[in-house]
Amino acid sequence: MSTSTVDLVDYDDAVRRYDPVLGLEVHVELGTRTKMFCGAEVEFGGDPNSQVTPVSLGLPGALPVVNRTAVEYAIKIGLALNCSIAESCRFARKNYFYPDNPKNFQTSQYDEPIAYDGYLDVELEDGTVFRVEIERAHMEEDAGKNTHVGGADGRISGAEYSLVDYNRAGIPLVEIVTRPITGVGERAPEIARAYVRTLRDIFRALGVSEARMERGNVRADVNLSLRPTPESPLGTRTETKNVNSFRSVERAVRYEVSRQAAVLDAGATVIQETRHWHELSGITSSGRVKSDAEDYRYFPEPDLVPVAPSRDWVERLRAEQPELPVERRRRLQGEWGYADAEMRDVVNADAVDLIEATVAAGSSPAGARKWWMGELARRAKSDDVELAALPVSPAQVAQLQGLVDSGRINDKLARQALEGVLAGEGDPEDVVVARGLEVVSDDGPLLEAIDAALAAQPDIAEKIRGGNLGPVGAIIGAVMKATRGQADAGRVRELVVERVG
Repeated sequence: MSTSTVDLVDYDDAVRRYDPVLGLEVHVELGTRTKMFCGAEVEFGGDPNSQVTPVSLGLPGALPVVNRTAVEYAIKIGLALNCSIAESCRFARKNYFYPDNPKNFQTSQYDEPIAYDGYLDVELEDGTVFRVEIERAHMEEDAGKNTHVGGADGRISGAEYSLVDYNRAGIPLVEIVTRPITGVGERAPEIARAYVRTLRDIFRALGVSEARMERGNVRADVNLSLRPTPESPLGTRTETKNVNSFRSVERAVRYEVSRQAAVLDAGATVIQETRHWHELSGITSSGRVKSDAEDYRYFPEPDLVPVAPSRDWVERLRAEQPELPVERRRRLQGEWGYADAEMRDVVNADAVDLIEATVAAGSSPAGARKWWMGELARRAKSDDVELAALPVSPAQVAQLQGLVDSGRINDKLARQALEGVLAGEGDPEDVVVARGLEVVSDDGPLLEAIDAALAAQPDIAEKIRGGNLGPVGAIIGAVMKATRGQADAGRVRELVVERVG
């Protein structure tokens, strides 16, 4: 039953009456110099079909050779996910026809993955830790990219013709497959998003991928099913393919819960199928009936010998594993002195790297957090961009805080200086000088402004002489206005008391 014939069920109502079960398959493109089975260079943005060899084009007689670095990266990922590493594993042919698959099969792993039986502890926004069981992490190659020309929405339906770029064909991938994720309840979307985000952070920490979701380096297939109660058998699942942002993962889960609940409420049956995610409309649409493993006619790849990583190699890689994101966050929180809630906010804003770099550039942790989680976070939200995409560097933020700490500018002036930096006017120092933003600390101009303010408000002077210092704030406000906010408020207070006394 399609979404056009069924009204969606309210999400909260759906999870009250049905138990959602997740399954996530995350693909990560490995950052190797060459492809999985040939020497073709890997570089994003190359001219179409310029990074190919007879192997990646599937030409007759071309024989594959396994990329050792890709195997090493796969082992690193498996270790980070607490998996067992196979003593011996092999590749298989996954047979299917599609234009972006020139060999008519994908070289993957089937019953003998390189890593298996792992888990990943995922921290949610409120600090709750949810364990996701990992079934396997296996190696495979990516397919090419189809471009459909002439259709209304870039899809094959209605297109006049299609173009295929094989630059991506053969790029090494690791696919991480979870076991059914149960007990998620109403937090299913949040858990799915946090899981994919945690994986992204791990890939970056390991140095195995740039893990840029906007480039498709990390893509998630979201499996979801509903059942009446947690004790019921698993329901029929759908698989929403190639979702490539954290927000979209969350939205896709919510949508499928509401859609499947509507299907079941109507007395219909959920179809086991792949579905497409539409970012602009926030819906999924039917793709094709989902194939089971036997439909792909897997059989061992005859042109490749088994991969048998030595235990010495595996243990050396285990010993060389870098600090993983959770451990790093705990260390940094201790060094920075942030409260748990403050650190969670920093993590959720994807600001850990930015603040760490700002502190390394000379800022205090408190100053770095003030700017990235305050003014800059507001700017990123209003511009609808990620924090890291703002046109300001950690070094510039550190310089800005340094100007505040030295007393050359106050926070109000610093915000004006930051506006200049974001507008491309240069570093904070340049903007402060060009805009004349430095605090006025010379007593001469300050006394002139104080005298003018006192003359305009003589009753305030009398109150101050009588020992009531409350009205001093009114004089300071007038001086700040006269100096366009550039007066040193502390010095103004001292001078007012001296002047009136």
